[in-house]
Amino acid sequence: MAAHEHETPLSRGAQAGGLQGEVVPILDFGSQTAQLIARRARDSGVYAVLVHPSISADELRAMQPKGIILSGGPSSVDDEGAPTCDPGIFSLGIPVLGICYGMQLACKLMGAKVDRADHREFGRASLDVNHDNGGKGTLFNAIPGHTTVWMSHGDQITGLESAGLVPTAATKSCPYAAVRSEDGLFRGVQFHPEVTHTPHGTDMIRNFLYEICGCEGLWRMADFAEAQADAIRERVGDKRVICGLSGGVDSSVAAALIHKAIGDQLTCVFVDNGLLRKNERELVETTFRDHFHIDLRVVNATDDFLGDLAGIDDPQEKRKRIGHRFIEVFKEAASDLPDAQYLAQGTLYPDVIESGHGHAGNSANIKLHHNVGGLPEELGFDLIEPLRDLFKDEVRKLGEVLGVPDQIVWRHPFPGPGLAVRVLGDITKDKLDVLRDCDEILLEEIVAAELYRRTSQVFAVLLPIQSVGVMGDGRTYEKAVAIRAVETQDFMTADWARIPFDVLARISNRIINEVRGVNRVVYDISSKPPATIEWE
Repeated sequence: MAAHEHETPLSRGAQAGGLQGEVVPILDFGSQTAQLIARRARDSGVYAVLVHPSISADELRAMQPKGIILSGGPSSVDDEGAPTCDPGIFSLGIPVLGICYGMQLACKLMGAKVDRADHREFGRASLDVNHDNGGKGTLFNAIPGHTTVWMSHGDQITGLESAGLVPTAATKSCPYAAVRSEDGLFRGVQFHPEVTHTPHGTDMIRNFLYEICGCEGLWRMADFAEAQADAIRERVGDKRVICGLSGGVDSSVAAALIHKAIGDQLTCVFVDNGLLRKNERELVETTFRDHFHIDLRVVNATDDFLGDLAGIDDPQEKRKRIGHRFIEVFKEAASDLPDAQYLAQGTLYPDVIESGHGHAGNSANIKLHHNVGGLPEELGFDLIEPLRDLFKDEVRKLGEVLGVPDQIVWRHPFPGPGLAVRVLGDITKDKLDVLRDCDEILLEEIVAAELYRRTSQVFAVLLPIQSVGVMGDGRTYEKAVAIRAVETQDFMTADWARIPFDVLARISNRIINEVRGVNRVVYDISSKPPATIEWE
C-alpha cells in the first residue's frame, strides 16, 4: 500500500464492522457536527464511523451495519451538485436515521416534498412529540412530550402524501420536525440531536441505536486494543516499523500499541528539533527507554530545523518546512534500519477532518499538520496510523488500557510543529528560550492549583509585539505573552477555561518577574469556533 493512501485496517468499513462486532456508518454530507454524531454513538458503546456519502448500498451491506445515519450538511437538497446517496440504502432492511439535511434528502428520495422555508429556523425550538411508535421502537422513549431541540435549516419537509411517511413530532413553524416510515425502518429529525443544545438528544441517539437498531454496546477500548494489535501484527509480518515519537499523548499511545503488537520490531525515533518544551528530550528518553524498554533513537536536528525557519513568519510555510525536514530526518534515520518498511504516526480523527481529509471530502483546509497529508511517495515507507479513527479522549482511554503512565496519558496536547506555531512571527533561539521559560511557569502554577486535569490544553504564546511597561524607576519596552487555556471534549469545538483570577495573577507576576524580556501577560478568552485553539 502506498504511503499517501492513509488507510489502516480499521479504516476499511467492512473490516471495522467485523473487528468491533457492531458498526453504524454515518454518511457525512459535510456537517460541522458530523463527528459529534460519531462521538455520541461511541459514548453509548456503539462503534460509529464516518463514510463518504457516495458509498453504495452494496458496500454498506458488506459492513454488516446495525444501523445507518445520514448527517446534516450545508447544502440545499435542490442545489445543483448537492450531495446525494444511493437510494438503495432504504431497501437494505437496515434502520436509517436522517438528521437535518440527511432527513430532507431521504424524504425527497422517498417521494416527499421539500421546499424552502419562509424563515430560516436557527436556534432553540420547542418540540411537541407524538409517541406513536410505529414499527420497532421509538426515538422518543422516555423523552418528555414537550422538549427543547436545536434547529439549523433553511429547507423543510412540506408534504408527505406519496412518501409513506408519518409525522412523529412538530415545532410551531415545522410540522414535520420528525417523521418515520410506515415500517419504522426510517426515522428522520429536522433538528440536531447530537449537539448539547438539544438536552435529550443523546437519549434520542441511544434510542435509535438500542431500541431501533438492536445494538448491544460492544464498543470497548480493550477490544479495540486487541483488534488493532492483531491487525498491525498481520500487516507488518516480520518487517520493522519506525514510529515518530514526540512524547505527547498521541505518539506515545501509538508507540505503546504497536509495541504490544510487534515488540522489538518497533524502533522509535525522537527528533530534537529545537522547538520542544523545557526538558522534553530528557523526559522522553527516560520514559520510553526505562518504562517501555523500546528501541529509541534520538536525533539532534536543532540546527537544521532552526536554519529552515530562519526569517519565516508565515504559519503555513513554517508547517511545510518543518514537515519537509521531519521527513528528511526520518529518511536519514531509516538508512540505518534496512528492514524498516512502515512509518507509524499518532494521527487522530480530528487531525484527519481538520486537514481536509475527512470522509465527505469537502472540509475546509483549516490547518496543515505533518501527521496528515504531505507525505511524498518517495518517502519509501508504508504508513501506519492506528489511532486515526479515535478522538482524543478515546486515545487516553486506550493509553490507560495499554499501561501508559498517567503523566503521559493525561498530558495536554502539543502541536506537531512544536513551539514554532506558538512563537508568532519569525523564529529565533532567544524567542524560543523566552517562551519555554514562560510555558514552564504557566504549567507549574496550573498543576499547583489542581487545574491540569480540569483543563484540556494550556499553553503560552509569544506575541510579535512589544509594549511599554514600568519596572523599578525605568520604562521598559518588552515582549508580551498570551496565555491560552481551553476546555473541550473532542478538540473540534472548545471553550476558554475560567481560570480563577488569583491563579492568573500568580502566573502573570511570576512570568513578568522571572522571565527577562517580558513585561505584559494577557489572557485569551476566545472560543473555538470562531477561533482555533492554537494561534497559528
